[in-house]
Parts: sequence; structure tokens; C-alpha cells
Amino acid sequence: MIDNKKQDLITNKKHHTAKGFRHDESFKIKISEFLRWRLARKVLPPKVGYQTFNQTWFEPIDFSLSGDRVWWIGHSTTLIRLGGKMILTDPIFSKRASPSQLIGPKRRTPPALNIDQLPQIDFIVISHNHYDHLDYHSIRQLLVRFPHIVMMVPLGLKRTLLRWGAKCVNELDWWERVTVDGLSFSATPAIHWSNRGLLDVNKALWCGWMIQSNSDNQNQLTTVYFMGDTCYSSELKAIAQHFPSIDLALIPIGAYAPRWYMQSQHIDPKQAVQLYDELQCLSAVAIHWGAFELADESLDEPPELLSELREARTFHLVKIGGSLAINRINSGLK
Repeated sequence: MIDNKKQDLITNKKHHTAKGFRHDESFKIKISEFLRWRLARKVLPPKVGYQTFNQTWFEPIDFSLSGDRVWWIGHSTTLIRLGGKMILTDPIFSKRASPSQLIGPKRRTPPALNIDQLPQIDFIVISHNHYDHLDYHSIRQLLVRFPHIVMMVPLGLKRTLLRWGAKCVNELDWWERVTVDGLSFSATPAIHWSNRGLLDVNKALWCGWMIQSNSDNQNQLTTVYFMGDTCYSSELKAIAQHFPSIDLALIPIGAYAPRWYMQSQHIDPKQAVQLYDELQCLSAVAIHWGAFELADESLDEPPELLSELREARTFHLVKIGGSLAINRINSGLK
């Protein structure tokens, strides 16, 4: 819920309504379309099979690597080391992306490590409240292990995280920024939607996150962009005006088929490359693929398509457990 004082401050913002949040291009639930998709759905396995796919796209995680760096844990969960701090994005370590661990989308590839194997975590950023991005079981375990972790969430989620046991939650609207321990976190627009049940559709906001540090003391910010979930919109070009130098972008490439249904929810690899160009990213890592079968494409289709489309761009496909250095000058270097 949004308190009355904050509601008064944001009534003129187009993505706010009296009942929650919206965007002209955001996904709108239509039961007929959902049923049409579910009844025709047939997800194909990876061409090489699940076991070989897992072996191909997994490597042991290596925390001995120094400097600013991002590790891909799996799906949209990444571990970012920036300015000496550790940041987890949309942590999900559970076996299913679901309100129940008995039913719902099953994890096909394990995360790069377990929660008890994580190093000290300073921050968690949440893009929105869908079950594959905001996982109750993972958050509860993380809060037990790191009780003073600082959380960054979009509007409408603070009360939920406090109820789950978080002690420090910063709740931001699009374009708002907060600075903690030398890192700046800015919530950026995304074109998506939110819900965790039938009665809370779009009651909480969704966003991407721009995370910045000037730890090198050269008066130049190192900028990491965690895109969250979004469909394509030309309005996202405005992000480049606010943040003209994105050193590393974490861009989703999966859960896009069939396009008639998913195009208003998620970008596909072609649109991921388009946004990479339009936002003038210096480098990128592909996320939001390879773990859960949330749409109709096979797990191995997104990386195949990206490999065909990225050409000379430093748009990287790293393995689960793999990492990439964050470097302003030579952003693609290991």
C-alpha cells in the first residue's frame, strides 16, 4: 500500500492510478487469451536434452576474482560486486517459481550456489513481485543469514518485505534515487505488470535498477543497469538521457514465446539487442533464461538467437556460475 502523504506527491504521475499502477503499453490480463495460450502450450526440451544443457551452461563459481564484477547465479539472480559492496538481484534459489513448492514452474538448472555458500551480502534489489523474481523462501533464508541487509524495492512492496522480516527497506518510484554506503540506486521505468494473486494485480510497481559507484575516486561513476522484466517500448530510450553511460547492463532475453501473447510482457533476443543499442550500453550480460520454462521457447533457443543477432557487440552469454568484469574502458574483458 502507498501512504496518503506519498500518494499526494505522485498523483500527477501517469503510471499511478487510484488503485495502483499502470502504463499504456503494459500487459492487461485477458482470461480468454491466457486460456488460448495454456491450451495450446507445448514446451520443447533443449535439443541436447536437459542434462547436457545443464552441463554445457554451468561452471563452478569463482569468488577469488578481484575488482568490480557480476556473477550470474541463474535466471534473473545475479551477484554484483561494486564499490566493495555485494548486491543480489531478484534472488530465487527455490526449486519452483511458485507460491507452492509442490506445483508451478520447475527449475530445470540449479543455481550456481546455495544461500549458505554466499559471501556477505549488503544489498538486495527487487524489480517486481512475480514469483520468479520475488521468492518468499529465498528472501526469508537470506534475512536469517544477513539480518541487516538493505533492500531496494519498487513502490508497493515495502510493507510485504517488512512483514517477511526485513529491517531496512527503501521503496522507490520511477526516477527516484537513494544513496547508501557509497552506492546510488535509481529505479527506472519498465513496461510490465505485477501480481501475486487474483486480487492484487498492479497494486505494486515494477522497475529496473541503475546502480552506481564512484569508488575509483576519479569523479566518474561506474554504472550497472539491472533491467528487470519489460516488454519493448520506445519510451525506454529516455533511460539513456538520464544515464548516458551504462558500463554493464543485465538484459533479459527469455520467456518471449509465443509473441502474440508474450510481446506485451517480455522482450525477445532481437529486442534485447535493440535496447542494448538504443541505451548505448558498453557491455551486457544476458539473464532471465535457462532456468524456468515460463513461456513456449526451449531453454536453449534464447542464447542461440542472441548469438546470431549480437554480431560484434559486447553482449555476453555467460554460464551459470560465470562472471564478467565491470570495466568502464574495456567493459568486455574477463
